[in-house]
Amino acid sequence: MHEENGCGTPRLRTGGDVIVETLLAHDIGTIYALPGAQIYGLFDALARRQDRIRTVGARHEQACGYMAYGHARATGRPAVFAVVPGPGILNASAALVTAHGSNTPVLALTGDGMWEFKDRGRRQLHEIADQLGVLRALTKWAGHVDHPTQAAEQVSFAFQQMMSGRRGATAVQTAWDCFTCVAPVRAPQVLPAVPNPPVDPAAIDRAARLIAGSRAPMIFVGSGAQGASQQVIALAEAIGAPVVSFRGGRGVVPDDHPLGYTVAAGQRLWRQTDLALVIGSRFELLDMRWRHRPADLQLIRVDIDPQEMHRLPATAHVVADAAEGALALLAALHKHGVPRRRDELLASTKAAAAAAVREIQPQVAYLEAIRDVLPREGFFVDEISQMGFAAMFGFPVYQPRTLVTSGHQGTLGFGFPTALGVKSAFPQRPVLSVTGDGGFLFAAQELATAVQYGLHVVTVVFNNDSYGNVHRDQLRQFEGRVLGCELVNPDFRALSESFGVPARVVRQPSELRAALEWAFAAGTPALIEVRVPRGSESDPWQLLMPQL
Repeated sequence: MHEENGCGTPRLRTGGDVIVETLLAHDIGTIYALPGAQIYGLFDALARRQDRIRTVGARHEQACGYMAYGHARATGRPAVFAVVPGPGILNASAALVTAHGSNTPVLALTGDGMWEFKDRGRRQLHEIADQLGVLRALTKWAGHVDHPTQAAEQVSFAFQQMMSGRRGATAVQTAWDCFTCVAPVRAPQVLPAVPNPPVDPAAIDRAARLIAGSRAPMIFVGSGAQGASQQVIALAEAIGAPVVSFRGGRGVVPDDHPLGYTVAAGQRLWRQTDLALVIGSRFELLDMRWRHRPADLQLIRVDIDPQEMHRLPATAHVVADAAEGALALLAALHKHGVPRRRDELLASTKAAAAAAVREIQPQVAYLEAIRDVLPREGFFVDEISQMGFAAMFGFPVYQPRTLVTSGHQGTLGFGFPTALGVKSAFPQRPVLSVTGDGGFLFAAQELATAVQYGLHVVTVVFNNDSYGNVHRDQLRQFEGRVLGCELVNPDFRALSESFGVPARVVRQPSELRAALEWAFAAGTPALIEVRVPRGSESDPWQLLMPQL
């Protein structure tokens, strides 16, 4: 309808057309979206470009946001969702802050009021005061479009912001009228990411000297190191240091690598650690979980975000991309030398930690059953649940990005819709959603989405008829009084089958193995309910927040 003539001459386009063409220019092949009045014009533009961009719907705006989050988290590339303004974007805001908090490039597209009524207090449909201000509080950057001639620039800038420096979420709101307004507009231009700052040789030299002089170094990695697996492994092997990951850094170093440590192993060496090299992580373990700080600890931080150096000051700080910083340190160590190796100690510590992890039952037995069936490249999407907490240290992860969590937001109910986004991005790879009964019912209606769009996620619902963590905390902290944590649940198998999703019920880890093999072979979405007696699960927090 509105084609570019190839020489940059402006052609008539609607605002919706311009936005869709800008998405295509940025290699977006899928958008997760739920239609509504203010964004009808965007949906019409999407409908006319179905040959180039797929629109995946949902039954709730929050699911649109989480599907985009799962897509972006699993790929490391931008993903986009679109919902109506006001209650629509507020419904999706939990997913937006989850993405931003996890340094994941998600773009939210939404509408705004009509030009003639904007900011007049007339309370038109879905209007909230200062929606742009709300979006700016939730994201790395948010912009506004009033006219089709502004759309390409604003959307392109949103992509640039997402992918420059420390990645994060962005948002663009567009006036209701603009989506259908026609104006002469040139083809969109892709803005390159802002180049990373050059690595400071003096900072690298100082850090390398500290590493060379240490006797018990330990490396910690977070989300920022997900694209630096090879470089981190090379650096770790050179200095003989274990690499500890908590949530965002899982898979950067495979758990079956001798230096791949979970928090359960890392905490055993923490008191004797004299140097912590933190790469792409805010290092939550230091002051929020392990609390004790060794007296002679030297702290080195490698992070793309210079503000991080003020949030947690270090002995030496290197403002750099994780991969570039790790390579620079490795090169500098050729001059300064490396610490003495501790291979036997590291191996025995890892073995002792594995024995302690096996005490967390029945969660770890179920996680072992899952790991036996799920291929190395398969995705494990956790949930805020007893099984999700145990997975932080009890589920082996072998490749970057294959464990997907909600990061520090700890968003209950994120897991199942996020897994749908992962599966949309990787339809040929197995995707497993592991959730609790409480969290699953936040988005159980998206079983319909899984069926409609052929998103063959296998979902395991661990049903203990409670918000299990709340139940344990209330019992322990408030003299046995509980309130609001004991649940009345549906028949999950019948619920699943009512959506056309086959389901099974199991009660033992050995039964789960067989059920998973059945589910992954089904060629459809599938659900497995695991019935766990309330209060029967071991406390995973003894390894997540130990008394060090």
